[in-house]
Amino acid sequence: MAATASAPASPDRKPDTAARPAPRPAAPAPLTGGRLIIGTIALSLATFMNVLDSSIANVSIPAISGDLGVAPNQGTWVITSFAVANAISVPLTGWLTTRFGAVRLFITSILLFVLSSWLCGVAPNLEVLLAARILQGAVAGPMIPLSQSLLLSSYPPQKSTMALALWGMTTLVAPIMGPLLGGWISDNMTWPWIFYINIPVGLMAAYATWVIYRERETPTKLLPIDRIGLALLVIWVGSMQLMLDKGKELDWFHSTEIVVLTLVAVVGFLFFLIWESYEKHPIVDISLFKGRNFSAGVVAISVAYGLFFGNLVILPLWLQTIVGYTATDAGIVMAPVGIFAILLSPVIGRNLPRMDARWVATTAFITFGIVSLMRAGFTTQVDTRTLMIPTLIQGAAMAMFFIPLTSIILSGQPPEKIPAASGLSNFVRITFGAIGASISTTVWENRSALHHARLVEKVNPYDTAYLDQLNHLMQMGMSQTQATGVIERNLSLQASMLGANDIFWISGVLFFVLIGFVWLTKPAKGGGGGGADAAAGAH
Repeated sequence: MAATASAPASPDRKPDTAARPAPRPAAPAPLTGGRLIIGTIALSLATFMNVLDSSIANVSIPAISGDLGVAPNQGTWVITSFAVANAISVPLTGWLTTRFGAVRLFITSILLFVLSSWLCGVAPNLEVLLAARILQGAVAGPMIPLSQSLLLSSYPPQKSTMALALWGMTTLVAPIMGPLLGGWISDNMTWPWIFYINIPVGLMAAYATWVIYRERETPTKLLPIDRIGLALLVIWVGSMQLMLDKGKELDWFHSTEIVVLTLVAVVGFLFFLIWESYEKHPIVDISLFKGRNFSAGVVAISVAYGLFFGNLVILPLWLQTIVGYTATDAGIVMAPVGIFAILLSPVIGRNLPRMDARWVATTAFITFGIVSLMRAGFTTQVDTRTLMIPTLIQGAAMAMFFIPLTSIILSGQPPEKIPAASGLSNFVRITFGAIGASISTTVWENRSALHHARLVEKVNPYDTAYLDQLNHLMQMGMSQTQATGVIERNLSLQASMLGANDIFWISGVLFFVLIGFVWLTKPAKGGGGGGADAAAGAH
């Protein structure tokens, strides 16, 4: 047979067969030309829409709560419900992809996301809105990891870092645009439009994805669902998310409810780990953590993202409550972080194959650390220029953060495991983001209270500086009560400023510590080569 004569991997050639692993289905050829451009834009749009929706509602909670006639703390469930459902569904990506196919699952997720966005916009009360947000979070789970794996399959292995760079730009810019766009829509339109804007974007992304990728469906296999693993996942993730969201409101471990939720989360997590380690068809592939690059890379990117996201929550609150900025102005001050992120991401992606990804990630952590320490020196009189400088520098660090670490995490994974690896790493990263936001706000409040107590100790009738300030204010026409109130207000602002400085200082130190985890990974061939290069052994 001609095929036998020309194919080096023929079954008749025993030595070759013995030396090679079992054959996998041939991966589709990389896209080229216009199809590559359209495919990249479609996948990036879907990712942008998803990430944007996780933060766009944050600044709209007062408007939503007022319109639906509920308290603002009840309105925060609009954020919580999405986060819980999203966190649970992300690690299911691997199983769902194997069962239904990556392209089919991705397009279905987009269309259901559009439908749930419309349901959010037309919701007549909080109960319907929460149900729609739960659906929205659940169907959004597979979109980010699948967009990542489909994009990697669209590019040749040597250009996979460029694919990750283009993909990373959307995940970098969307969290910054979310509060800015949400605030503008709430101020100038009505809050349902923060959900309606997803409809045209989602429909365009779904149609373009179907046109480009419908012939590139991944192989499917009928696997039994791990019902016990899924139940344990829902229990421990749901309990943990509720504990994080309600902790500050209920005074943390002074509340029986928080203690119970914490115990349920911890015990559920331990049972989940044990079950998934021995289950034949696990809902989450825990074995991925046996790879050094995957485990160390996930720790580095997740803890760093937790610090980054925690600061992202603190910064706008700090600007509005201490510096006196409006919500829109705070968003404008933070927006420049995307400038260098967008400009440098393609440069990093193009050159990463010729560099050691660990050095690029190290540079990012050093830059993040320096930026945090710069912010730790802010005062209540900080000017806009001083605010902008670290924000601009941080954009450069973001460009060097996601791309090399994602490349390290996915390097060496066979193509069929990339959706599971991407889903699991994104799940851990998202979880640490929620943890970081909760811890940051709690530590800020506690440190501010501590600084306030220390400052108040010095305010007494025997302190000359206090008496001078009191007399100065009374000479300006204030009563003693008014003057005392002004001094108390200034003390509170100063205490909050010092508390925020503590958060920034702690973050800076931890960024430097995380460099050690980067160097626990092995260098992958071609600077990481991304997950598309299965030959770049990471185990």
